[in-house]
Amino acid sequence: MQNAECGRQNARDGRVLHSAFDILHWGRVSTLAWAPVLLMSTGCSLRSMAVNTIADTLASSAAVYASDEDPELVRDALPFSLKTVESLLASSPGHEGLLLTACSGFTQYANAFIQTDADLLEYDDYEQAAELRGRALRMYLRARDYCLRRLEVKYAGIRERLRREPLMAVAGTRLADVPVLYWLGAAWGLAISLGLDQPELAADLPAVRVLMARALELDEDYQGGAVHGAMIVLESVPEVMGGSPERARKHFERAVELSRGLDASIYVTLASSVSVPAQNRAEFEDLLKRALAVNPNEERSLRLLNLITQKRARYLLTHIDDLFAEPASRPCTATMFTNLSTSPHKAGFGAAAAAAQTGKKASGTEARVLLGALRRSSVTLQERPR
Repeated sequence: MQNAECGRQNARDGRVLHSAFDILHWGRVSTLAWAPVLLMSTGCSLRSMAVNTIADTLASSAAVYASDEDPELVRDALPFSLKTVESLLASSPGHEGLLLTACSGFTQYANAFIQTDADLLEYDDYEQAAELRGRALRMYLRARDYCLRRLEVKYAGIRERLRREPLMAVAGTRLADVPVLYWLGAAWGLAISLGLDQPELAADLPAVRVLMARALELDEDYQGGAVHGAMIVLESVPEVMGGSPERARKHFERAVELSRGLDASIYVTLASSVSVPAQNRAEFEDLLKRALAVNPNEERSLRLLNLITQKRARYLLTHIDDLFAEPASRPCTATMFTNLSTSPHKAGFGAAAAAAQTGKKASGTEARVLLGALRRSSVTLQERPR
């Protein structure tokens, strides 16, 4: 019976391995080198070894995509790669590298292509843009769940603890966990930003803040300041919710320093997250021009990210008049938030703000009050190898 089950499993894995070979060239591994392994893989242990070795190769191939100069080529290639990763996870469900690759891969694909497409359609086809955002949301949630599975491998029960007591949940994480903390926070945060009709999802915002804060504490230099870039968005929420434009700008300055000014997405993030809400048109234009001035070829590990970001920067500049009102018709930001704080939602808003600052889960009612501040910007995320 055991041999029969291994035979059936080998047949299933053979199909997975055949698909995976098409991707192995990204990791500079020769297909021919695997022939002896395949011929010998008649037992479960050898089958598992083959699957896990290919999984290791796929999990370490992100740099190939990140340095590509053709975003459309990557757009077409990534879905097959991601589905191959999922197929391998069916055979090796606890593979830590594959779980992280699935999490970061689905997050990047949804953000760089699907959500960016939605943003570019915003003014021309709102219904299509809304449909794309729904698809992006589903991918962010899929990515989040892969990262949660990845954490569960080392920290059993952490999924539920993150929702109940996020500060306690991450207290035991270490430097080696920074990649999963960052990508979990990114996927979860981006899902929240699109899940405006799901208050229970928005109530998880404190967990996102805690994940990013812990990653920053453990390794602020991760991927050239990527965590500081994410913190710009988290600090862009209204001050009554625990945000701070001043802190956002400090994270921006540190991110620019750590990336040596070669990451265009940092400029677009501050422009979208802080300059637009403040209605600072001059700063907005300056930041986007600085993003466009970045040479995509100067840092190969950021090339794909910069090309996609610069496309968005050009689009934002062409729609600048839609984002900024004339001075005479511009509403006073202070007045808007004063009115909000004296509205019937005042108690819920205050409670939601307290939850965001203390790291506790907001209730469903409180979460509804968070929704207006969550979709501040669409930040392009890409794997940025050291």
